[in-house]
Amino acid sequence: METPGLRVVALGGGHGLAAALAAWRRLTTELTAVVTVADDGGSSGRIRREMPVLPPGDLRMALAALAGDDPRTQEMAALLQHRFGGSGVLAGHPVGNLMLTGLTEMHGGDAVRALGVLEQLLGARGRVLPMAEVPLDLVATVASVDPDDPQETRRIRGQVAIASTPGHVEDIRVSPADPPVPPEVLAAIATADVVSLGPGSWYTSVLPHLLVPRLRTALAETTARVVVVLNLEPQVGETDGFSPEEHLRVLLAHLGGVSLHTVIADTAAVVDRRGLLSAVQACGAELVLAPVAAPDGAPQHDPSRLAAALASVVGAR
Repeated sequence: METPGLRVVALGGGHGLAAALAAWRRLTTELTAVVTVADDGGSSGRIRREMPVLPPGDLRMALAALAGDDPRTQEMAALLQHRFGGSGVLAGHPVGNLMLTGLTEMHGGDAVRALGVLEQLLGARGRVLPMAEVPLDLVATVASVDPDDPQETRRIRGQVAIASTPGHVEDIRVSPADPPVPPEVLAAIATADVVSLGPGSWYTSVLPHLLVPRLRTALAETTARVVVVLNLEPQVGETDGFSPEEHLRVLLAHLGGVSLHTVIADTAAVVDRRGLLSAVQACGAELVLAPVAAPDGAPQHDPSRLAAALASVVGAR
C-alpha cells in the first residue's frame, strides 16, 4: 500500500493525531506531524508552568506513534509512554515528557533539535514538529447553558478549562495571536503532496492550526491536497450534540482561504448522508464514506481501515 515519495503533513494533537499517524505511516515514510502546543493539563501543564519549554505531551504521543517496528525501538516507545506511579513529585509524569524537556534544555531551548534526537533513538518513520515555537493558550467564548439567560457567554482560557466547561464553544483564538512558527513546518507544508486535519478534539487540537496566521497562510498557499478526517462522535465538553456536518461547518468557518479537497467520514457515524454531502460540496470538496472505525465498536479509528481510505484518496497501491 506504500507510495514511495508521497509527502504528507498531518496536523493535530493528542490521540486523534496519533491515530492519523498510525494510518499514514502505512502509506509513506515522508511524513511530518505538526503538533499543537496548547496543552495546559496534567504532566504537560505542570512542566510548562515550571519550565520555559513547550508542553511535551502531544509531541511525545506523536513520536511514539511514529516509532520504528523493531523490538528495540518499540521498547523505547513504550518507555516514552510509561507514566511514573506512586504519589511523589514524579507521579503521573510520562518518561517521554521528562526526556523531551531535558533534551530541549540541553540544546538551549531548541525543541526541534530535541525532537530530532528522539526521532533517531526511535527509528521514527517521519518527523515531529511543534506548530509554534512558543507555548500557546487557547481562549474561547462559550455559550451559557442557563435557560434563564441563554444569551450569556463566558470567556474561558486554557485547553483543559475549555474542554471541561459546559456549553457550546462559539469562538476560539490563540494567545499570543501571531506566534512564531518553525521554518521547518512552513517548508514541509510548502512541499507537501497531502495535508491532513483530524481526527481529534475539534476546538483544541484541530482548529488551532488554522488560528495561527503564519501557519494558515502556508496552508492557503500550498498546492497540497487538503484532507479532513471527521470524528466518529461528538466530544463531551467541546462538541456535544454536533453532527458530522456541524463539525465540518465549524471547520469551514475557520479556514480563512485554505482550500479543502476531501472529507473522510465513517459510514456508520453519518446519519444524514445527504446533509453531509451538501455541506462538503458547498466548499468544493469530495466526500469519502468508508468504514474507518474500529471493528469492535470502540469509538476510535482503526489504523488499517483509515489507511485504506486515505490510500483511495491519494492513489496509493
